[in-house]
Order: sequence, then C-alpha cells, then structure tokens
Amino acid sequence: MGIHESAHGLVSYWFGDPTAKEEGRLTLNPFAHIDWAGLLCLLFFRFGWAKPVPVDPRYYKDPKTGMIWTAFAGPIANFLLAFVAIFIYYGCVKAGVESSFILSLLGSIAILSIGFGIFNLLPIPPLDGSKILFAFLPLDKYLRFTQGSNVMMIVFILLIASGILDGPLMTMVSNTIDIFSSVAISIWKL
Repeated sequence: MGIHESAHGLVSYWFGDPTAKEEGRLTLNPFAHIDWAGLLCLLFFRFGWAKPVPVDPRYYKDPKTGMIWTAFAGPIANFLLAFVAIFIYYGCVKAGVESSFILSLLGSIAILSIGFGIFNLLPIPPLDGSKILFAFLPLDKYLRFTQGSNVMMIVFILLIASGILDGPLMTMVSNTIDIFSSVAISIWKL
C-alpha cells in the first residue's frame, strides 16, 4: 500500500502540489501510510485500506488532468510492482532457485499488487477509478456524483460484502498475471 499511496503523492507533486511532501508522505515507509482502523479491518474482515495521501488539485495548472494522472498513479505503481515480482520470479526459475519461500513470496506480491491495482480502478467512490471517471464528466454532473458519495459508499460496502465482485476481479487478476508472465518469460528468453 505504501507504493500505491506514495505514487499518488509523487505524481501530485510533479503536477505542482507540495501537500504530500510537506506531510512526509512521499515515502515508501509503510508506517507513514497506515490507517489503523483500515489495518484492523484487514486483519479481521479481509478488507482494509491505507491512509489516503493528501492531494490538492488547486495547485495543478489543469485540475482535471492532474487528478486523472494522480489517481492513475497508484494502480500503475501496483502493476509495475507486480510485473517486477513476476519478472524476478521467472529469473529465479531460470537460474534454478528452488526456494519455495522466495517463489511463493514473489507470487503473493504479484497477485496482491495486481488485485489491489484492479480493485482501485473500479469507478466507485472512494476508489481511484471514480476519480478518473468523474474527471471526464461536466462540472454539474461531477458535483452531483461527488455529493452522492455517501450513498455510493454504502453500495460499495454492500458489493464487497456480497462477494459479487469476487469472480470478475479474480478473472481480471488471472488474465493480468498471464499477460505479465508471458512478457517476463519472453524477456528472459532473449
């Protein structure tokens, strides 16, 4: 989660927003990003969250474009981490590393990172996907959606609790792993 949140802060900083830097959130230190309630929920309910990195789009020259890229940054960081883990995994296999711990750890990092990245792209508030989608809406519709975010939060919680999203998300995770694995294997064959 630290990589995801740091990526949001870093891209926002690149667009001119010093907020995350001023609050010490441009770090990979996981303790800077822990939301203790989110961590407890993760431990007890298998669903949690990190402390969101503060961003202020008023610093951006173009707030909508800045928010799109800032929102995309977290999931992109997750996908990059997953690809690196898969790439190293196949490098270990090619080198004959037989440590099941290392291979299992790399596989878990890849699965969790891809799952987290895909999940965050769902266009449901407060996820990154909603920020990306809403930035494409005209201002009046944007305000209407963001004002109704409490209702959307309830819908979001019900979707998670019902398990409706599990099948489609697992299919997307599996397909992404297959694509990343194919690319990594092709690179190692060079």
